[in-house]
Amino acid sequence: MVKVKVFDSSAARASKRQVMEAPATDAGAFYEVVDSRRSVRIYADEPVPEDVVRRAMDAALKAPNSSNLQVWEIHWVRSAEKKAKLATYCLGQPAATTAQELFVFVARPDLWRRNNDRMIAHLRSNPKTPEKAFQYFEKITKLVYNQGPFGIFRPFKWIWFTVRGWGQPTPREPISLAHMDVWAHKTTALACQTFMLAARAEGFDSCPMEGLDSKRVKRLLGLPRRAGVTMAISMGKRAEGGIYNERFRFDQKDFIHEH
Repeated sequence: MVKVKVFDSSAARASKRQVMEAPATDAGAFYEVVDSRRSVRIYADEPVPEDVVRRAMDAALKAPNSSNLQVWEIHWVRSAEKKAKLATYCLGQPAATTAQELFVFVARPDLWRRNNDRMIAHLRSNPKTPEKAFQYFEKITKLVYNQGPFGIFRPFKWIWFTVRGWGQPTPREPISLAHMDVWAHKTTALACQTFMLAARAEGFDSCPMEGLDSKRVKRLLGLPRRAGVTMAISMGKRAEGGIYNERFRFDQKDFIHEH
């Protein structure tokens, strides 16, 4: 049985916590980026500089993610032939066919073990790494994310988590390969949003696309079976008529709940 002390906050709660200085930020500039980001359906014939694309991808890979296991991939589809096929697999929608650049963000739950080993190697390279960090990646992640061959651990994990949960707060998932897919897609979606905000900060636009033939997209990119297409994202400069409507959101009271 693994004794989990990674999340013990008693020492932190007992100490006097001082504010730590953080880099200065420009809240106004951030909200301008958020407010001006729109899903653009038709792009102008203006290319996106490569350095802009690479900065946006770099920003995407700095997105928060579960256990820092980074179970994501960005596929920048650059060849004209593959771009044309990808646009077709995105059902021929204008956001794909008129895009200057096309990307596919892929969730890779199957890479958690490889990346976990990389995290352990990284921690071992720093002699100041606390023991809790080693415990997390050498024991906790392996307990949580290992579903066994073909997911055979599911019934046993369900029983263990259920029984444990009768007496104390207990994480209820992931306990199956399907849960692992959801877990990886959540992480990858954070990278997607960061990428689109970075594109807007650079003065360019984007459109997330879930309307696509994921099977054909996976074949086009040479992805393995356990990989999942989170979404395709197009990028370019908005053209006249490229934003179909004014932004509309339902009343916040239906979505924001205070307890």
